Parts: sequence; structure tokens; C-alpha cells
Amino acid sequence: MLIRSTSVFVSRLQPNVDTRQKQMTAWCSLVLSYCRLNKQYTMTVMEAQESPLFHNRKLQRKLPTESIQVVLEELRKKGNLEWLDKNKSSFLIMWRRPEEWGKLIYQWVSKNGLTNSVFTLYELSNGDDTENEEFHGLEESMLLRALQALQQDHRAEIITLDDGRGVKFFQ
Repeated sequence: MLIRSTSVFVSRLQPNVDTRQKQMTAWCSLVLSYCRLNKQYTMTVMEAQESPLFHNRKLQRKLPTESIQVVLEELRKKGNLEWLDKNKSSFLIMWRRPEEWGKLIYQWVSKNGLTNSVFTLYELSNGDDTENEEFHGLEESMLLRALQALQQDHRAEIITLDDGRGVKFFQ
């Protein structure tokens, strides 16, 4: 599914400050929507440049790497992106912040009467019981951040199990 607005897809960033800010807002929204739709959490800049997000093969247009970096940096400033390396070649995209994921997970636990239960990380993100939940398939690094947020709120504790990590939820 292509979710590109033709008004956003230009091969350069706008020089006018007001127009550029509107363009940045549109690009940020587009990137977050694309990643959410495709359940994408990590990506390299090269992968992004070749993805339908920044490369329209039909029009034979692509946003230059420098402009993609500007868009990604704007997402970082808004708290939706973290660089995974010093070269800024790969990144974690957060279309939902860890606290928001934690809230969704805890709501599911509470709704199903599973407080005081222990889960492996795999069970939470890939188990049959969570198949219809938005957090199903959540990448482990983001899952851990979500659980750390719950742990800070004293609603969960990340524990070490024989076969990896797990979590216990509290009321």
C-alpha cells in the first residue's frame, strides 16, 4: 500500500522557511505512518532511500540522502528517532514511544486478568495470546524499553529466566 502524498514527494527540500516547516511536518507524518503500517522499527539510511518512502520508481524520483538526513534529524528532535550508530547510518524509529507501548501492554495484561503473571519476552511479542494486539511482533529492543518504562512505574519487573528474559506484571 502506497501512502505517499504527491504534494510531499519532491526531490528537494523547500528553501522558504514556512513552506519548509510544513514540508517537514508532512514528511515526519509520512515516515511515521509508513513505519507504523509496515511495522518497521529499525532501518538504515540506505534502506530508507531505496524504500517507497523516499523513492518513487514510477516517477523515477528519489529524495537525496542529505535531505533524508534532515527529515530523520527532525524526527530525532521530536523524540521519534534514535540513531543506532555514531555515523548516523542506522536508526530506531519510534512511531509509538516506549511509554505508549508499555501502556498498551499493561492494558492488555490488566484486561485479561494477568497481573502477577510471568511472561517471556517471546510470549509477549510473538505468542498466540497476543496475536491480535498491536504490540504483537514488537521488536525486542522496543519491547524492553516499554517494559523498562513499566518497571519505572512499579507495574512490572524485568527478570532473568533460564531461557532468556521475562517480565512479571504487578497490580
